[in-house]
Parts: sequence; C-alpha cells; structure tokens
Amino acid sequence: MTSDIKKQAIQSLSARTVRGEISRRQFTQLAAMVLAGTPALLRSSGAFAQSKDLVLVNWGGDAITAYDAAYGQAFTKDTGIVVKMDGSGPTEGAIAAQFKSGSPTWDLVDVDPFSAITLGEQGMLEPIDYTVVDKSKMRPGFGWEYAASTYFFSYVIAYDSEKFGDMAPTGMADFFDVAKFPGKRSLYKWGVSSWEAALLADGIAPAELYPLDLKRAHDKIAAFKENIVAYWGGGAESQSILLDGEASMAIVWSTRASLIEQDSGGRIKFIWDQGLISPGALAVLKGNPGGKEAAMKFIASTQDPEKELVMFEKLGQGPANPAADALIPEDQRRINPVDPANMAKQVPLDMDWYAANYGAALDEYTKIISA
Repeated sequence: MTSDIKKQAIQSLSARTVRGEISRRQFTQLAAMVLAGTPALLRSSGAFAQSKDLVLVNWGGDAITAYDAAYGQAFTKDTGIVVKMDGSGPTEGAIAAQFKSGSPTWDLVDVDPFSAITLGEQGMLEPIDYTVVDKSKMRPGFGWEYAASTYFFSYVIAYDSEKFGDMAPTGMADFFDVAKFPGKRSLYKWGVSSWEAALLADGIAPAELYPLDLKRAHDKIAAFKENIVAYWGGGAESQSILLDGEASMAIVWSTRASLIEQDSGGRIKFIWDQGLISPGALAVLKGNPGGKEAAMKFIASTQDPEKELVMFEKLGQGPANPAADALIPEDQRRINPVDPANMAKQVPLDMDWYAANYGAALDEYTKIISA
C-alpha cells in the first residue's frame, strides 16, 4: 500500500469518525490496519461498513434510563454501536406486528420467555447464539432457544400503608378483600399474575396452581371488577396509579415496587408473600435492522455481574448471573426477588403453561375486563 493511498484511507476514516459513522476506538483499530498495510483490509468491504444502531424495546419509565446506564452506554463505548432505548412495550402482539411488517425497526425486546417460545416457534425470533451468549453465566434452566434470561422480577402486592394503619396484607386473599382493606385496586392489563392471584385468593394451594383453572379465575376477576380502578399496561403506569393515590393496592412488578417505595418516601410498601416470580429475557427479532451478530453481542454484554448490579441498584432486577449475588449489599437483599428468603415466599410462574395457553387465556381475560 503506497503512502498516498494510506493517507487517503486515514483521511476517509477520520471523516467517518467526525460524522459519527464509526467510533474513535474503531478508527484507531482500522487506522492501525491501514498503516500496517494489511492486504485483507483492502479486500474487505465489511471492514469499513457502517455499524448500525440497535433499538432495545422495554417497558418504559425508569427502565429506559436504567438500561442505558447499565448496558447501552458501555456497549457503545466498547463497540461503537449506539443502543437506542424504546419504552413502548414489547407485547406479543407488538412484536408480531413488527415482524409481519416486513421491515421491523426493533432489534432487541425485553420479553417474557413464554412469549419468546411462542413467537420463536412461529419464526419471528432469532435463535439465541449460545456460542456468543454464555449459558454458564445463567441460572440453570433459564436459557431458552429464542430468549436468554437477563434478570428476574416478581409480581407482588404493593399497598398504601397510610390507608390501612397497622394492618398489612399477607397474601392474595387480602388483595381481594375490600372489606378488610378498603380502596380501589389495579391489575395487570395483560393477564399474567391476575389468574394466579385470583386462584390463590380463592384458596388454591400454590403447589396446585397449574394447570390454571381459568374459568374459576375469570369468574372471580369478573365478580371483582367494580373494585378495579385501572388495568395497567406498562411499568410507568403502574407506578403512577399508586403514587397518585388512585389505588390503595395493586399487583405490580417488584422492579417497580421498590421504586414506588422510594419515590413515596416509604408510604407505598410491598410484600413478597405469594409473589409470582418470573424471569425477564432478551430476544432478537428475525431480520432485525441492526443485525443478528450485533444483537447477540449485546445480550452477551449484559451478562457482566457488575452491569447486572447496576440494574439491581437502579431497578431492583434480580440478577440472572449468579456471580452477581455476592455483589449485592446485605442491606439491599430484601428487595432482591431471587434472594433465598424472598424466593421462599413466592410461587414461580410456569413458562411452559403460558407458552401453550397464554393467547387464548388473554383473549378471554380481555373480554372480561373490557365488558
């Protein structure tokens, strides 16, 4: 490679860096290859290809800034790939609509594993590349074909402690008891947890929950409708319902419950008793614009225990990587859903039941709450 050609190549790389098409780190690496006269560089169009952004879709509110602080900024620094956070909510229907459009704008989705099983089997998600994503950095049994666990959360009862004096709920029966615990309630718009809550309140033992008796659950939910002020659909909405005093009690994500507790100065509290624990996961849309390779690298980057600790600190997410457990300060373990003391009080959601039954169950649930 002649000096003039090298000079022109360096100038081109410099211009691309100024325009933001490549990172400074990529400039340094590629410039070194130019100066070394690497023949392969001249033959490879991919070496100078512009890195595309990644769009990660989660459930909004505090999750947007938390994901960016813990994962997005670090990934951009390491790779030059910008990760944009979208809090519009990756429901099954929204993910399917993205795929069926033929030109999806989403890359990564914060998805329930059962939804990933369903959508993956329909060809809408990429299989997780476990040569890039490390299964040894997950809790055993929480890596699926089309989704990789990245955190744990629970559906828990959060309540306004000022409304009930010295009394506090002790389980789902109290959630449905408006005589003992007056006030309006709020349930999840997308059904998950509502069925289990209704059945537990109706006397079903935790060990006998599955397969869910949907008719019994729906009958109880229908009879309780007059006490529901809102069916929340995203994390930010669930927070405002309690903080604004619309509901005296709600079943919310534990990740949001700890934030609500902080934001209310301790007025809103939550319990782990009969909480419903669930893994959160990341999945990659088939044909995503940012590319499968970059998306898999991003998922792998989230397995760093230090980054998962940031997510715990900012959002109360239980770490997917067991190596992060020891990093959680002892005085903070009370808000960790996978802490053994908290796990012992909870019931795990059955992902296989949901994968097989969720669509039909949600349809019926939606009819009931919309009627």
